[in-house]
Amino acid sequence: MTVLSSAPRIVYGGDRDISVWVLEFILSQGVKPLALLLSNPAKASHAEDLRRLCDYLEERFILYGTAFREPKGLEILKEIDPDYIICVHFPYIVPKEVLQIPRIGVLNLHPALLPYNRGWHTPTWAILEGTPYGATLHFMSEELDAGDIIHQKELKVLPHDTADTLYQRVKRLELEVFREAWPSLLSGSPPRSPQGLTRGTFHKKTDLFSPEVQELNLDERVRVRDLINRLRALTTNRIEEAAYFTLAGKRYRVQIRIVPED
Repeated sequence: MTVLSSAPRIVYGGDRDISVWVLEFILSQGVKPLALLLSNPAKASHAEDLRRLCDYLEERFILYGTAFREPKGLEILKEIDPDYIICVHFPYIVPKEVLQIPRIGVLNLHPALLPYNRGWHTPTWAILEGTPYGATLHFMSEELDAGDIIHQKELKVLPHDTADTLYQRVKRLELEVFREAWPSLLSGSPPRSPQGLTRGTFHKKTDLFSPEVQELNLDERVRVRDLINRLRALTTNRIEEAAYFTLAGKRYRVQIRIVPED
């Protein structure tokens, strides 16, 4: 058991607005990351925001893309000797060599109620498969999203939720989960509850784009409930993730908006 006598030494990695919110909270608690792991600038959405929040860091302690798992990056992380590496929507696989560096562990904030919806596109699969949904802070392991759970909370999927609206709501819950777990991280001994993976679900990034998921057959008879659920599950902020049908050789994408009446 690790007992911290001072503020934890952390390395922080992430992207998206939720990673900015979590970093702002960490800084408000008087803890400054000793290094940043950022997405490749060509693909990142919030790398510059994270950099601005950590403008005190020397350039060599800001690692982009997969640099954190290359020899030079590994050397820098070992030099820092962190208690935690904290990842928030960090879009890279963290290998064993990195998992072994921090004294307490590598943590991940995941938009799902693990063990359900491990992997990618969690709001979509929660709607499509009717699985429980929420947010989870957990230890990383070599198997994706399979490490011990520190803290999690459930989020009810509403009848008018699309994958996009559900994602926007779960990000707020992720921040809440992290804030509630923070005292246990400061203690140096956060709780660890193993996942029951036999009852969970997992999806690869490519699963969303298979024709079996996205393609609509205009001549197929379906229940209205099933069709609506499929359309709302595939309504994200990216049109290429939407359902589609093909007519006269041309593909048409379909998104949906559901408005509850007062």
